[in-house]
Amino acid sequence: MLDTLDAPAVRTWCRLALAALGQAREEIDALNVYPVPDGDTGTNLYLTLESAAEALDAVFAAEEHPGLARAAAAAARGALVGARGNSGVILAQWLRGLAGELADGSRLAEALDGGARSAYSAVAQPVEGTLLTVAAAAAAAAKDADGLTGQAQEAYRAARQALLRTPDQLSVLAEAGVVDAGGRGLVAVLGALVDAVSGRQPMGPVALRRELDPLVVAGCEGQERPPGPGHPAFEVIYLLEAGDERLPRLRDRLAGLGDSLVIGGGDGLWNVHVHVDDAGAAVEAGVEAGRPYRIRITHFAEAAARSGEREETVSHGRAVLSVVTGSGLAQLCEQAGSVVLSADPDRAPSSAELVAAVHRCGAREAVLLLNDPELRPAAGAAADQLREEGVRIAVLPTRSPVQGLAALAVHDAGRRFDEDVVAMTSAAGATRHAELAVAEGESWTMAGVCQAGDVLGLIDGDVAVIGRDLTGTALAVLDRMIAAGGELVTLVLGEEAPAELADRLIAHARRTRPEIDAVAYHGGQEAAPLLIGVE
Repeated sequence: MLDTLDAPAVRTWCRLALAALGQAREEIDALNVYPVPDGDTGTNLYLTLESAAEALDAVFAAEEHPGLARAAAAAARGALVGARGNSGVILAQWLRGLAGELADGSRLAEALDGGARSAYSAVAQPVEGTLLTVAAAAAAAAKDADGLTGQAQEAYRAARQALLRTPDQLSVLAEAGVVDAGGRGLVAVLGALVDAVSGRQPMGPVALRRELDPLVVAGCEGQERPPGPGHPAFEVIYLLEAGDERLPRLRDRLAGLGDSLVIGGGDGLWNVHVHVDDAGAAVEAGVEAGRPYRIRITHFAEAAARSGEREETVSHGRAVLSVVTGSGLAQLCEQAGSVVLSADPDRAPSSAELVAAVHRCGAREAVLLLNDPELRPAAGAAADQLREEGVRIAVLPTRSPVQGLAALAVHDAGRRFDEDVVAMTSAAGATRHAELAVAEGESWTMAGVCQAGDVLGLIDGDVAVIGRDLTGTALAVLDRMIAAGGELVTLVLGEEAPAELADRLIAHARRTRPEIDAVAYHGGQEAAPLLIGVE
């Protein structure tokens, strides 16, 4: 439990918040009925915070011990540059206001108040029953609490309560029977703050959903809500380099052109968001004020039409993209016909990097083999973007590289796309997976308490064996795996695994279960000394 925020805590908070938004992304998208029912609020919030996390990672890569103010400012600027949609710009501005008050890491209540005030200031016509209301409630509650953790917990509690009241404040929410999507996203971010400062185990989406019943997803899942008649036709977003003195005139011009106007930023850099019928005039207003760039214009009706046509897209040329670490694993995937995106052991690929990797393939059909459950949120956001571009894409829920190898073994580009995806998914699902890891410190696990240096045997993601040495633990895990049956054992040795380990395990498998075939590869991965797959 922390007494004050510091730069590493801000980084932890950002990572936990990104994971929480990733878990809730589709749920938040389904809640999205205001200001435009275009079903992308969760995705926009996720992409905005992903940009903040990348900016923070860059700071830590460049500086060994960045200060709190430096880290908070980097996250806020990263969010501003990468902000998507109305909700993303507001979240970025909230983070900017927060960062402005975080010179002292113990003054969380003041920072939350600064964030709320800054978020309100970015919106041309603030509306209650939205993310703004939730932010204000969190800030007010934190002022009456003691200590960093107490302030975070009270802010989170008040935010949840404020979220449940949003349908009483905004009729469009009441009519749809849902809470505000942006407010739901901020609740996830504040819940991650509690986890970061208190050491609380992150709350899963099911548990949080139960806390927020009955309105979180009632009556909204699976519904298409195209913008109604009379709503502006275009969403226009751009970054703008301009002096502060240019902003009043810009706000007046854009307010006269449309609605949902949000301008966040400062110090000469702004993120401009507006819904208009005349997209060209909105961009021209930016040109008059300064230098607009990264201009994104979305036609709501065409976007809705593309969404309805996604399943009917006929495309040619198929690529399979595998995300792996280790030169040996990369070579195995390439030999099996996959394009490889080599992941940094310390940083998972972002949604933008996944999109860019698919673009490099030049295919109109793509299958993503993630080989890591933590990549699913980023992959989901990437897949949404690629589908909007007309790429037919499937994200296979492979949780380990051995499942990815099993999927590649049955891949056949000559089959229809759906048939190929079903075959690959079935092969991956039929492959039980395990891995060995070394404990970094004392911790509670499903197999008991482990100490630093213990060798952990994880089966299907859960710790099943705690051992003192690599070979003994590997043998114990292998015995448990083959006791449940199987025909083929695949061993993938990591960079630090002893060369004789594979021979010991293969000999043991053949001695105990002669009917089982066993193969071994040198994967070269750093994190796991050994991966085991049983098909």
